[in-house]
Amino acid sequence: MALVRDRGQLKLGLRLPERRPRFPPTATTTTTTTTTTEYETVQVLGHGNGGTVYKVVHKKTLDVFALKVVHADSDPMMRRQIFREMEILRRADSPFVVKCHEIFEKPDGDIAILMEYMDAGTLDSFSKNGGVFTEQTLANVARQILNGLNYLHAHKIIHRDIKPANLLVNKNMEVKIADFGVSKIMCRTLDACNSYVGTCAYMSPERFDPDSYGANYNGYSGDIWSLGLTILELYMGHFPLLASGQKPDWATLMCAICFGEPPSLPEGVSDEFRSFIECCLDKDSGKRWTASQLLSHPFCSSSSSRQ
Repeated sequence: MALVRDRGQLKLGLRLPERRPRFPPTATTTTTTTTTTEYETVQVLGHGNGGTVYKVVHKKTLDVFALKVVHADSDPMMRRQIFREMEILRRADSPFVVKCHEIFEKPDGDIAILMEYMDAGTLDSFSKNGGVFTEQTLANVARQILNGLNYLHAHKIIHRDIKPANLLVNKNMEVKIADFGVSKIMCRTLDACNSYVGTCAYMSPERFDPDSYGANYNGYSGDIWSLGLTILELYMGHFPLLASGQKPDWATLMCAICFGEPPSLPEGVSDEFRSFIECCLDKDSGKRWTASQLLSHPFCSSSSSRQ
């Protein structure tokens, strides 16, 4: 097995922006004098956005981790995103948010984040590899995501890119929110959050068209819209705003999201499931339920008894 890139010494204790979310003081990242040479690569889990994610094993303990490496020559915007992600991950302390164990900075400028390894990949890959999402399973999935969002929103964090590919899962169907590169840390309650970041397919109507749907909207509700689309997609087996197999483009997505009717579930589902999706996908962001409210929705509140 190949070692992770070169054997250069790394330094810890990265300097982060001064403004930080008010996470609990117990949420810290290990800062022992460790280097990536203590880990051995098992396989590449994915590429993209100027970096690579590896499955690695600690040579002495044989513990398995995911190692996200962002290369020094990556796009400056990607570098800013990774520092934002580091700021959030190193302080997050929730069983529903992927855990960050250590952060390394190499002399050549590469940055590596050592995170917990989720052995079933993402909800997107799980679905594409034949995983089946029944209504009962999705109730449990939705409850876990909402617990993660409720934690983040309580600490003034908006994810802005909730989608199946950013939700990790293990073989026990434990789901955790990941990939905070485009998240926004709200410094004030009324901070605007209507920039075009994240995956446009999962953007809410007010993010696509703030003039029509209200500028300076409550950004937290955008995460709820994305959650609704995610749960609907997992149930239907394809992106719900387009026909199965249709390739999305910006204009088609904008028309579907801003001018089309909100997507709905097919016949045969429970009233609780249909109501839950409607509470997530109300085009009026002010009428969308919050993460806290949705946790008490009958679809989620009874999910533990359905398993």
